[in-house]
Amino acid sequence: MAPEPTGQLVPTPAGFDLILTRTYLAPLDDVWASVTESERTAGWFGPWRGEAAPGRTVEVQMVFEEEAPWSPLLIEACEPPRRLALSAQDEAGSWSLELLLAATQTAGTTELRLVHHLTSTEDLGSIGPGWEYYLDMLTAARTGGPRPDFGDYYPAQKAYFEALT
Repeated sequence: MAPEPTGQLVPTPAGFDLILTRTYLAPLDDVWASVTESERTAGWFGPWRGEAAPGRTVEVQMVFEEEAPWSPLLIEACEPPRRLALSAQDEAGSWSLELLLAATQTAGTTELRLVHHLTSTEDLGSIGPGWEYYLDMLTAARTGGPRPDFGDYYPAQKAYFEALT
C-alpha cells in the first residue's frame, strides 16, 4: 500500500510553511532523543558530528542520499525537548527547518511537527515527498519496522504537493 501524503502548506508573511506531522506512542524526551542524538538520527536521516549548540554548525551525513554527503547544518535554536530550529545552505538552496514536539492529551504520546519554512513553492513537488519519506524513516527506526522505499514517495506524491500551491 502506497503511503498517503500528509503535508499541509500554510501561507506566512515571509512565504510558506510546509508542515508535516507524526504522532508517536512515546514520551516527549524519547522522541526528542530520536531527532537530536547522533546515534539515533543515524537510523533515519544520518549521523551528525561536531559541537552541537545554538549558533554552532554541525555536519550531518545524509546516509540515505546518493553518495552519502556530509553537509553543514546551523543550529539556530535548541529548546529541549520541544523545539529545534536548523538551517542549511548547499547547492540545492537554502533550507530553514523547525522540529516542534508536544505531549498530546493522550498519556505517553508525542506529536512531532516538521516545519519547512519556504520563500517560494517552486520545488514543493520534490521537497514534500522527501520529508514524508524521512519522517516515515523515523517511524520505522523508532518501531523497528521495515524502511520505506523512496520510490513510493517520489514521484508518486509529487502531484499532491504541487496541488497545495
